[in-house]
Amino acid sequence: MKITTPELLQRYAAGERDFSGVNLQEADLRGVNLSGANLSRANLLAANLSGANLSGANLSYAELSLAKFIGTNLEGASVTDADAVGATFENAYLKGSYLSDFGRAHGAYFRNTIVGNGDLLIEESIEG
Repeated sequence: MKITTPELLQRYAAGERDFSGVNLQEADLRGVNLSGANLSRANLLAANLSGANLSGANLSYAELSLAKFIGTNLEGASVTDADAVGATFENAYLKGSYLSDFGRAHGAYFRNTIVGNGDLLIEESIEG
């Protein structure tokens, strides 16, 4: 189901948290607060989530390929089997999430990003 950014934010502000399966391909979601949202199986292909708060969000099985996560808070977010091929994680906070949790992440770029139990990835590209 295709959804616009304003519609997503309006529904989130009204208390809705289940956005599983939504299509937000190429959406501009910079700086949005979607903490605790269920975005499982969502299409976030090439979306810009820079500066967003996705703490505690469910991103399992989501399409995150080519998405930008610059300065994004993903603490405690579930990324189980999410595809992040070619995604950029820079100055992001993924504490509580592990690179091994991703489904496919080849070509993903991690720079100054906190993952797992607080490990800092200074600069790492996932090859695969």
